[in-house]
Amino acid sequence: MFETLFLTDAVLALLATAAALAVGRPASGTARRLRRWLYFTAVLVAARLGVACVMLGGGTELADSRLIVQVPLAALPVAWALWKPSGTAARVGAAGVLLSAWWLYVPFGPQDTPYVLIGSVAGLAVVGGLSPALARWRRTGSRVSRLPWLSAVSLLVPAVALVLGGQASAAAGAHHHVAAGEVGVDELTGPRDREPGLRLTLTAARKTIRLASGRSVDALTFNGTSPGPEIRAEKGQLIEVTLVNTDVEEGVTVHWHGVDVPNAEDGVPGVTQNPVRPGERHVYRFVPNRAGTFWYHTHRDALETVERGLFGALIVQDTGEAAFDGVEHTLFTHRWPADGGPAPAFGRDDRPARHTARAGREVLLRLINSSTDPHRVHIDGTRFTVAALDGNAIEGAEPLGPGTDLLLAAGGRYDITFTMPDRPVTLAYTENQGSAALALSPDGAAEPADLTDGTLFDPLTYGSGALAAPDRHDRAYDLRLDDGFGFSRNGFGFASSLINGRLYPAVPALEVTEGERVKVRVANRGIGDHPLHLHGHRLRVLSRNGEPATGSPWWTDTLNIAPGEVFEITFTADNPGIWMDHCHNFEHAANGMIMHLAYTGVSSPYSGNHMPE
Repeated sequence: MFETLFLTDAVLALLATAAALAVGRPASGTARRLRRWLYFTAVLVAARLGVACVMLGGGTELADSRLIVQVPLAALPVAWALWKPSGTAARVGAAGVLLSAWWLYVPFGPQDTPYVLIGSVAGLAVVGGLSPALARWRRTGSRVSRLPWLSAVSLLVPAVALVLGGQASAAAGAHHHVAAGEVGVDELTGPRDREPGLRLTLTAARKTIRLASGRSVDALTFNGTSPGPEIRAEKGQLIEVTLVNTDVEEGVTVHWHGVDVPNAEDGVPGVTQNPVRPGERHVYRFVPNRAGTFWYHTHRDALETVERGLFGALIVQDTGEAAFDGVEHTLFTHRWPADGGPAPAFGRDDRPARHTARAGREVLLRLINSSTDPHRVHIDGTRFTVAALDGNAIEGAEPLGPGTDLLLAAGGRYDITFTMPDRPVTLAYTENQGSAALALSPDGAAEPADLTDGTLFDPLTYGSGALAAPDRHDRAYDLRLDDGFGFSRNGFGFASSLINGRLYPAVPALEVTEGERVKVRVANRGIGDHPLHLHGHRLRVLSRNGEPATGSPWWTDTLNIAPGEVFEITFTADNPGIWMDHCHNFEHAANGMIMHLAYTGVSSPYSGNHMPE
């Protein structure tokens, strides 16, 4: 619904701009024709007002900039022109409509609202003041007077905004948004004073791999395979991983997705370490403090290098826990850049696969989305339980009916369990029928069933034991996620990636002090999903579009925020450092949807020239 509303508003603004250009022409024809154009413009502006009011149903954050700035800038001048028609009023009305559209396509954050309003009103006042003088000048017959002077004046506000935005982006590119502190990121390491309980090496190298269908991928691998080797460890166990880069020219790091490692072990180039170049190595040491399903992936040029294969599973078990005595599969939902076009797959199975699971046995499927987009996965043939979300056990989980769908956020994970029935069970992508699918059956011979979309699982109300909302927060932040034009490291351009009207590196950091409780309200006003991933911390969902979380406490590290959704989330600042907080759609992150969570007193010695994506 909201995606349609956002698109409708963009189209209405474009049509209103075209109508306003006709209204504001120096020779706009007869008064009757001018009034017709004004009425047409007014209808389009009124439609924008109606769309913005409907958006309010999802929360004020979805429509505030439209109702406070954009629609009034167009509606009030146009209403004046209809009430007292004149050339001056018509031109002010046209300029107001143009500015209204400008601020839709070049979004601004809540912090900029006063400046946008003051600058826009001042611009309209200048247009109104100069219009009569320009009309008198034109009556002299001067050719120079016929130049589009008012159009040039109307562009002053956008021009000033572009200059200031460019300067802000250039200034931000030289630092990490944090002042020098008493503690450097490189000092916030894992234990160095004891022997590791698990020691291994991950060697990154180029290699051509083949999918189950026989299609080839120019891949990047860990230890010669992709996905990389599955790492199994125990909660509280010291893990030591040596990363070796053989020939990956882009450089490599390893980020331990969902594990709250010490900051120096987080694997973000330019923030917590330098990228490991060919022929170099780097050692990570950390102790996982929670059991669950996690994964690891490179964070260097992640849009390309994760897609090509630099990722793997990290499974953490409770201390002393016996191995699962049943059928267990870890399945990556991944879209490979294979020859012949993208290939959706479960791991490397890009065609239907069959596996044996005897009736009566317990089945555990660990689902991990290593792609940039959310994946809707359909499960049919049995009732099943969602046992964990992003490595966090769900309290009071009850079986869901066959045919339920799971929406896997980019970077997100689900653990699902069920008792194998005496009939086949099918797991498949809903959007790619006939490609990747998994069929479990007692004899291992059944083909995956044809599936249709089912009821979508909702973590907001699933399970029991919801915690009361914190009675206070030490800090609160509001984030608006927008589509539009803005400045990033690549210059000025369009991106589905703005945070409060800014793109990285100009997005201010969320600053916290250790021990603080933080609340963040985040609204998606764009047309695409944004999986918000905060490194080094767990997030707890308090509400979605005003509806409180009433099921099991919804803990996550990768929260998918769909168009029109407004989430309230909270976390405790209990892991000092400078942390990435970004969209896990790596394309959006590459465009600039990145910010930092910066603790007071912490600084980074690493070069900011390496884009942390």
